[in-house]
Amino acid sequence: MYAEERQHAMAQVITRQHRSSVVELAEEFSVTTETVRRDLSALERLGLVRRVHGGAVPASALAVVEPGLIERDVANTAEKDQIAAAALSLLPPPGSTIILDAGSTTVRLAAILPRDHRLTVVTHAVPIAARLAGLPYIDLVLLPGRVRRTTHAAVGADTVAALADIRADVSFLATNGLSTTYGLTTPDREEAAVKRAIAATGRRTVVLADSSKIGVESSQRFAAIGDVDVLVTDAGIRPEDRAALDEAGVEVVVA
Repeated sequence: MYAEERQHAMAQVITRQHRSSVVELAEEFSVTTETVRRDLSALERLGLVRRVHGGAVPASALAVVEPGLIERDVANTAEKDQIAAAALSLLPPPGSTIILDAGSTTVRLAAILPRDHRLTVVTHAVPIAARLAGLPYIDLVLLPGRVRRTTHAAVGADTVAALADIRADVSFLATNGLSTTYGLTTPDREEAAVKRAIAATGRRTVVLADSSKIGVESSQRFAAIGDVDVLVTDAGIRPEDRAALDEAGVEVVVA
């Protein structure tokens, strides 16, 4: 098989499987891992695949442009509403502290917090703070920082430093991408730093992500898959992804 034929076949395998590792491709095409890496580099230059840690994904699977808040808020709205409703069962007892990360699904969770469930809510998200400010059953803690125009979330050294002094019962995280091999990712470095601090602050980490995020990898990793206790997602999750998450020790709640 000529190199061009092999590369074309590799691209088809990666597109069909949504992700393939270097080792798997080497075995399938009976070549060395070094040859696979050269082939993947060639395919990436052609725009057919994206190199990720240990392998490759289809070019369309890797988030290279960060969507804005409005764009994210109108995508997969039914699934996000269902995920937020399912996440209510994961709230800690009244009187506890939770952190709500910035995200289009976490803002939906904020909107449906029960009125008879008193909580301290820590957030760096302006839309979440706007929904919760003044509610008698919520003690709101708004984190400091520079507000990004893209996500309307506070970021920066002040935000991360403030989180270091907080211990929450549950951290509810949003993510741009989630994979069992590379973990949780987002396109922005400062946003990743805040999300990393949020994940470290909670006694329990719950990720709210619709199934379109699973298998996607952005450029900035902020948590390993082992840092996640629970993933709340929708019924669109693929069986193989569910099995991989189960094997990784992540509890999966399907809304």
